[in-house]
Amino acid sequence: MRVLVLGMGKTGKLVASVAAERGHSVNVLDAKENAGASALTPPFVSGFDVVIDFTTPEAAVQNMRACLATGAKMVIGTTGWYDKLTDMKSLAERKQAGLLYGTNFSIGVQVMLRLAKTMGEDLKKAGYAFSIAETHHASKLDSPSGTAISLSKVVEAATGATAVPVESKRDGDVMGLHSLIAASDADRLVLTHEAFSRRGFAEGAVRAAEWLSSRSGCYDFQSVFNEI
Repeated sequence: MRVLVLGMGKTGKLVASVAAERGHSVNVLDAKENAGASALTPPFVSGFDVVIDFTTPEAAVQNMRACLATGAKMVIGTTGWYDKLTDMKSLAERKQAGLLYGTNFSIGVQVMLRLAKTMGEDLKKAGYAFSIAETHHASKLDSPSGTAISLSKVVEAATGATAVPVESKRDGDVMGLHSLIAASDADRLVLTHEAFSRRGFAEGAVRAAEWLSSRSGCYDFQSVFNEI
């Protein structure tokens, strides 16, 4: 495939490296080269099979508006923009584009979300209170993390709770540490996922791009990861 990677942060660089390892042709644009999505003209975007975005919430929305309008296929690893999700889905559908987004492209995290659903369903009437703790690197812009928000939504749906409290910390270069805690007067159950590197996120995003390259429509990675 011809892959365009938007974002030259640590994850974006790794995504480009993984894509090249998997035999794809890769072009990377950093923030300066693509200020305000200025580089994403229709002729330029048409030269790629898939666009992968690991930028910032504001930049991701600008990039989606530019690329999806051309009917492009986009994998969005950036989080913090989901207040615009309805608009982006509508644009993708109108233009018969492809949009695949996710709060976390790690397969391990996706399994954690499934286990969280089971925990919520099995413990909802057993006197347990749920909470979430997450820690990420100091440069992460959104708080709480998109993964923590996904966890809370899963547990709220499973238990009927109105809100699951989330404690967020930003520290050093922590890749991602998420814990779901269920506590009662008798005991405590903790489900934890700890990322040791960004490699799992990068590989998941590239595999998602390979999967999306032959499809149109809108997809949440959480719903399709087991096909990817």
